Amino acid sequence: MTDPAPPDPARRGRAGRNLPAAVAVGVGLVVVVVASLAFYKALFLVVVAAVIIVGVWELVRAFGADGIRMPLPLLVAVILGMLAAGYYAARPDVSLAVLAGGFLLAAIWRLPGGADGFVRDLAATSLVLVYLPLMASFVPLLLSPPDGVRRVLTFVAVTIASDLGGYFVGILAGRHALAPGISPKKSWEGFAGSAAACLGVGVVCVLYLLHGVWWVGLVLGAVVVVAATAGDLIESLVKRDLGIKDMSGVLPGHGGVMDRLDSLLATVAVTWVVLTFLLPAA
Repeated sequence: MTDPAPPDPARRGRAGRNLPAAVAVGVGLVVVVVASLAFYKALFLVVVAAVIIVGVWELVRAFGADGIRMPLPLLVAVILGMLAAGYYAARPDVSLAVLAGGFLLAAIWRLPGGADGFVRDLAATSLVLVYLPLMASFVPLLLSPPDGVRRVLTFVAVTIASDLGGYFVGILAGRHALAPGISPKKSWEGFAGSAAACLGVGVVCVLYLLHGVWWVGLVLGAVVVVAATAGDLIESLVKRDLGIKDMSGVLPGHGGVMDRLDSLLATVAVTWVVLTFLLPAA
C-alpha cells in the first residue's frame, strides 16, 4: 500500500493544520453542542458521553502501544455512571463514589495478570479515570441548575475564546516561546491573546447570559486561561512521552478527540467552582 499524498501546503496554516478541514469540523462540533442544548439539555450529556468514550479509546489505544493494559469496558461504564450521577444527583460526592468504585474494580480486573506491570497498568488506568471521567463529571454539575444550559454555553464560549485568541495572536505575533520543551509553537504573545479573549468573553457571558456582575466574568476569564493553557501543555507532554503527534485522526484538521478536549477538560471544573460560588443559580 502506498503512502497517501501529503496535504497541499497551501491549505495549511502556520500551525501545520489543514485549515479548511479544521474550521469545518470546529463549526460542526459547535453546532452539535448548541443544537443538543437547545433541543433537550439531557441530550447534551449523550453527546458528552460519546465524545469522552472516544477520548478514552484513544488513550487506551495510545498506552496499549507501550504495552500498558487498561479495561476499556470498565472505563466506559465509569464514564456513564459519573455523568449520570452528576446530572441526576447533582452532587460531586456521588460522582466521586462512582470513581472510587471504578478504581477498585480496575484493580480487581488487573489482579489475575500478576505482579509484572501491575503498578504501571493501574497507575495508567487511574490517570485515565481522573483525566477523563472525573474532569468530565463537572459538565453535568454545570448543566443541572435551572440556568444550566447558559452555564454550559459560558464554559464552552470562554474556553473556545482561549483557544482562538491564542491561535490567532500566536500565528500573527508569536515571538517568545512559552514552553519550548513541551509545545514549541506556543508563545507568550499567544498566551496574552488567550487572556484578552477569555477576559472579554467571560465578562460578556456573565453579564448577558448569566445576568451576573462584570467582575465575575474577569475572574472566570482569568482562571480559564490558566487552566486551558495548562491543559493543552499537559496533553502535549503526554503525547511527547508516548511518541505520537496526534491521539488519532478521527477529526480532520484537528487530530484526535483528545486533541480538542485538552483545554475543555482542564477548564470545566474551575468554571463550575467560579460559577457555583460567585453566581447564584437563576
